[in-house]
Amino acid sequence: MSRVGKKPISVPGGVKIAHDERTRTVSVEGPKGKLSFSYRPEVDVAWDESDKTITCTLPEARMTDRQSRAYWGTTRSRISNLVSGVTEGYSKKLEVIGVGWNAKIKGKALELNVGYCHPVLLPFPAGVEAVVEGAAITISGPDKQAVGQYAAVVRSKRPPEPYNGKGIKYSDEIIIRKQGKALS
Repeated sequence: MSRVGKKPISVPGGVKIAHDERTRTVSVEGPKGKLSFSYRPEVDVAWDESDKTITCTLPEARMTDRQSRAYWGTTRSRISNLVSGVTEGYSKKLEVIGVGWNAKIKGKALELNVGYCHPVLLPFPAGVEAVVEGAAITISGPDKQAVGQYAAVVRSKRPPEPYNGKGIKYSDEIIIRKQGKALS
């Protein structure tokens, strides 16, 4: 039995839920934006308007199926992330480390100067925005998956390397440094 899937999702005030059972879609609208999620047919989702809770259940016949139980917990987590995203939002913080390396906002894109002969332009996906303060980039938005994916794309342009410590890293990431070749 899924411990995550059993927990009901409480919906705070100011958040509107639209649940369509025919298309298996949950739409959530709040102060930070509007998001929707289409769930799998193995899972049943119910919206209780009087209690302001969303519950995810699995039919008794599918309790023995391992894949269905995995969808159960995943569906509950994804819907919970939608509710959290439209109320508080998500953010990732990155640091650009390197001599002469920097980042700046250019229109609707992030421009990185990270040691290549040309600047790298990364356009923002829908609903994602970034703020650059010195060598720190803060990526934020209501969709947890889109924020995380964009942060991973930015980091992939120059991942941190262990010898000099240069690169783009998450602010809470710890880079284990390696010793270079020793002269004898």
